[in-house]
Formats: sequence, structure tokens, C-alpha cells
Amino acid sequence: MKRLLVFGAGAAALAGGVLVWNVWDVAREIRQQSMEDEVRPADIIIVLGAAEYSGRPSPVLEARLNHALFLYHQNVAPRILTTGGAGRDKTFTEGGVGRAYLTRHGIPEEALIAETEGSSTVESTAAAAEIMRRMNLKSGVVVSDGYHIYRVKKMLEAEGISVFGSPRPTEPKDDWPQRWRYLRQAIAYDLWRVGIAV
Repeated sequence: MKRLLVFGAGAAALAGGVLVWNVWDVAREIRQQSMEDEVRPADIIIVLGAAEYSGRPSPVLEARLNHALFLYHQNVAPRILTTGGAGRDKTFTEGGVGRAYLTRHGIPEEALIAETEGSSTVESTAAAAEIMRRMNLKSGVVVSDGYHIYRVKKMLEAEGISVFGSPRPTEPKDDWPQRWRYLRQAIAYDLWRVGIAV
């Protein structure tokens, strides 16, 4: 009996070690992806949502939208898709606020699409993929914070879409909060791979 307990504990420790190593390895891939700008011509620019405040984009969302504006004016893609549902304020959605911001900055309404139902990255990404399928769009440039792009790319690629990342410009950091973002995204990615949406 003692031998079985020791074997069981050893197997559990080994499995835990493999899991930790996998998360750490994915976090390193996320860090690498976060520093790469893969921008190239595509069918659409996909802007991942972030907080909005009573109809105004938060600084993070505004920076993502400004980067999408820049890419649009560089003729990277003829359309922009903004994503994100309502947060605490049920009057506005991240996707709707993003679309309104881009309209105010001169993007024609016919070039804009808003996904306004997603309450998480997984939901918004699935909805974006469905919109692209219905419009027969095969490729996209994802705009978000660097640490976010790896997971979004993997989810869209799983839907058969060619995806390229273009992180919003930020000052490069390699501090503990940034490393924690990589780890958190790695955990979320691994959970998504086994069917748990976070």
C-alpha cells in the first residue's frame, strides 16, 4: 500500500511538473510573439476590445484603435472589425465604442464591422471568426496588446483563418507585471485547448 501511495504521489508530482513546464514554455512563446509585428495585407483588421467608459474608449482601447487606424491608412486591409460586448455599463459595448471612435476619425461606415456580444476573448474571437466566415474573409491582422496576440491568433487559426499579429505600440517592459501577463495568457491558452473558456 505504501508503495502505491509513493508511486501515486510521484506520478502526481511528475504530471504537475510537466504542466508547469508547459505553461512556462507557452509563456516564452507568448513573450516572443508580443514583440513581433507581422503586419501584411489581409482581408480585415481585427481590434480586440478593452474597457470603455460611458461611451469613451479607455486609454488601452484608444491605443489599439489608433494602431488600427494607422494600419488602415497604410492600406493593410479594406475593413476593420471591432470586438467586445458590454461591461458594467450596459448602455455601451466595447465593439460599438470602437466603431464609433473609428467613424469619428474618418473611417467610412461601410468599412467598419462591430462584434458587440462577446464577454470574453474566447467569445469575441469565436464571433469574429463567424463574421469572417459569413463574409468569406480568409485572413486578418489582429491588433491588441502584445501579450494578448498569441492566444487570439491560435484561436482564429483553429477556425481556419490566416492570422498575423500587430501589437499596439508600447514601451517594452520586462518586469514582473509583464511576465505575469505572459503566464496568465499561457494558462488561459492551455485551458482553452482542453475546452475551458476563460
